[in-house]
Order: sequence, then structure tokens, then C-alpha cells
Amino acid sequence: MDAAGTSDDGQSDGCTPPVPEPEPLPGAFLDALVAYERYLSAERGRGPHTRRAYLGDARALLSFAAGHGVVHLEELDLVLLRAWLADQLETGHARATMARRAAGARAFTAWAHRTGRLRQDPGRRLAAPRALRTLPSVLTQRDAERVLDVAAERVNLTGSGGDPDAPVARAVALRDLAAVELLYATGIRVGELVGLNLDALDHSRRLVRVRGKGDRERVAPYGVPAAQRLDEYLREGRPLLARDAGERALFLGRRGRRIDPRQVRSLVTGLVDRVDGAPVIGPHGLRHSAATHLLDGGADLRSVQELLGHATLSTTQIYTHVSVERLRASYRQAHPRA
Repeated sequence: MDAAGTSDDGQSDGCTPPVPEPEPLPGAFLDALVAYERYLSAERGRGPHTRRAYLGDARALLSFAAGHGVVHLEELDLVLLRAWLADQLETGHARATMARRAAGARAFTAWAHRTGRLRQDPGRRLAAPRALRTLPSVLTQRDAERVLDVAAERVNLTGSGGDPDAPVARAVALRDLAAVELLYATGIRVGELVGLNLDALDHSRRLVRVRGKGDRERVAPYGVPAAQRLDEYLREGRPLLARDAGERALFLGRRGRRIDPRQVRSLVTGLVDRVDGAPVIGPHGLRHSAATHLLDGGADLRSVQELLGHATLSTTQIYTHVSVERLRASYRQAHPRA
């Protein structure tokens, strides 16, 4: 008997049911998936994670269709799409997953309709439960300052003594401080941060050119503190980390290559963990915090949308709810008749 709970002759032991083999997809479906992936990559410029999600939803839909005897794309209709979502619901998928998969199905059928593979687009009328949007955890402005203070203290504590590794340790600390300052100053994503090259910075105007989701480019301003930290890192830190004069990455690791996103996530989590009372957040939490603090300070929603690189204003609007909830919490705590 093997680990899957079946005997050598393939029979179940009565305890663990055998995992069924996935049904092979009809050739027309496989051809469509190949073309859809090409479209997502070449025409839409979607990143690997986004492509994987869209293709996974399309494949799941087509596998369900094949399991119900459908062999041609033209046979996809609204009844089948709704049956697929109902099957997802019965297997216990969360509302957020249902909403995402419905959006994935709509994207696939819209593409199939545009490319002539479907005479009509059944996904246009496909509805799904709205995902429950929870408010993101954010730092207070005071906690954000304390996180940056902790990063600055690490610079002051390194680089002294007779340790031969001290200069490199200080260079890493300078890099970390500059990275965290830039994350909070601009609200850019961690993937955008690690993807920055030296020529992305406009030092005279304190602007950084960022390439975001969908290969869209935008420009984000940063303030004097971030400019000072970047200058210190570029002058005193990066030269000690660089091993190849041709390396153009802005933020380098100890081996002289572009820093990894996991290092930045570990850095931010570790810094925030040292601030008493701060929520558990990573780099994306700094992005949330930056957006919320901008709105708290009077920035308009459109400007924050442009700064963050959101494709739609509705994505940015969640930060207005965060600001309102913070106002309500302060009111309840401070007002004698709250």
C-alpha cells in the first residue's frame, strides 16, 4: 500500500479515497489557453503571477466544461458559467476567491469573443458574490517615525570596532534605511522598489521613475529625508556592496547583485516588530500607511491614485475608509460623550 491510501493493485483501502486524475482537455481548449497566455504576456504585459492566476481560472473553467461534455468553446454559455461558480461555492471557496474567479472567467470569455472564438460573450452577465473588503492595517504617523528611527539606529550601531565585516554591515544598514525611507515616502510596491535602477532617480527634482503593474510607468516624488538617506547610501554604502561596475540595480545585496523582495519583506517586518503597539505589517503595510497618511494630511484621492499607480479610483478609495475609521476611533477615545 502506498502513501495515497491505495493498495498495489490501485484499489482504495477504504479510508482515503484515491485522487482522481484530471480529465484531459480537448485540443481546442488547449489551443485557446496557449493563445490566451500569449495575449496576456505579449499584448497586456501581465507579470508571471497575474498570468498564472488568469490562466488558472481559465483552465479551471474549461476543465469543468470538459467534465460536462463540452468540447468546443462555442458551447460555453451563461448557464455553464453559473454552474461552474456554483460548484466552486459548494466546495467551500471563500467569497474573495469566488469574486476573483468570476473576474477571471469574464476576462477569458471577453478575450475569446474579441478574437472570434465566441460569437457572444456569456461572461458579461456573470455575477459573483462581492468580496468582503477588510480595511488594511496601517501604522500611525508616530509609529512610522519610530520604524524609521529604529532603522537609523542600526546604522549608528554598525561600522565601528575591529570587526572586518563592519564596513559591509554598515553599508547594508545604510541600504536598509534608504529602502525603508523610499518605501514610506513614495508608497511604491516592494517589487517596484527592488526593480529600480540607478537611472530611475532624478536627484535634482527628488523624483523616482517606477515601472508598475501591467508594465505601466509612473513618476513618484519623495521628500528631503528620503533624499538624504539615498545620498548617504549611494555615497557610502552601495560602493562597498557593488562588485560589478556594470551593475545598474539601485539596491544591492551583500553579493553585489539586485536585492531580493524577500529580504525587504524580512527587513520591514523586523523593524516594525521592534515598535511596541505597532500592527504586524510588511512592505505593503508601509504602502497602505503612506496612502492613509497622505489622505489624513489633505491630499486628494486622484493624486494618491496616481502616486500609487492604481488603475481605478475604486482601489484607492479604501484608504478613505481607513481615514474615517481612524477618525471615529479617535473620537470614541477622546470625546466625553462618544
